[in-house]
Amino acid sequence: MRQLIAPNRRPITEALIDKKNVMSAVMLRDMRTRFFNHGLGFIVVPLWPLAHMGIIIMIHSYVHQVPAYGDNSAVFFMTGVLPFLAFSYVSRFMAFSLVTNQSMLAFPAVKISDILMGRAVLEIIASFITLIFMMTIFYISGIDPYPADLQSATLCYISMLYLAFGTGYFIGICSIITPLLLTFFQLFIILLYVSSGVFFSASNLPESITEYIAYNPITVCIEWFRSAYFESYSDKLVSAPYVVGFATILLLLGLTIEQTFARSLSDK
Repeated sequence: MRQLIAPNRRPITEALIDKKNVMSAVMLRDMRTRFFNHGLGFIVVPLWPLAHMGIIIMIHSYVHQVPAYGDNSAVFFMTGVLPFLAFSYVSRFMAFSLVTNQSMLAFPAVKISDILMGRAVLEIIASFITLIFMMTIFYISGIDPYPADLQSATLCYISMLYLAFGTGYFIGICSIITPLLLTFFQLFIILLYVSSGVFFSASNLPESITEYIAYNPITVCIEWFRSAYFESYSDKLVSAPYVVGFATILLLLGLTIEQTFARSLSDK
């Protein structure tokens, strides 16, 4: 029995090691080429959305000194901006990774999934670093950065990253077939930015509107994040299974397209 099992295990182990080595090479190349042609340029990656977030929170907190919900405007806007930027940066840079690293597909060992997943790992790590920086800045500034329900907030943030991963994978695969899709995706993110509840409380809108925006998984995540921060915040739009299911469908669609047209996609 051992002689029959052992030969089957070795190729799987070797394949996983090869996959790890290829992804590591892709990640190192991304880290060197993204900023300053040096690995330390990766430090800038989490600082970019942090600066973006900080400017937005300061402007809106100054303009809207009375918070739409809660006791502090900065916390209210943070609960919208933080999860949205996590989605935006991870999904967008995943989608563009195949365009910027297409030359690597000339190597037989490098697969489309290696490039997409390599970039995803980097962006997700950066998003957690951004989160830590943001919480630290709030704490130093005398603003309580901790949610009322830490477990729910953590699950929400991870779900948003999973949604970003599924979206980035799907758009990245489709962009090889239709590169113009990347332009539309950029514009679509801007539309989502102003319509997903980043700067307003979606649950306070009339029922005739919320029944439609509830289909937007980003709005659901933002409302979920806010309900974790504010104990009395309405959770009528929150649906964790919907967010996870939506992300899974996009990921499966991306994987299906990749497997169906693997050879033709690699030759593009």
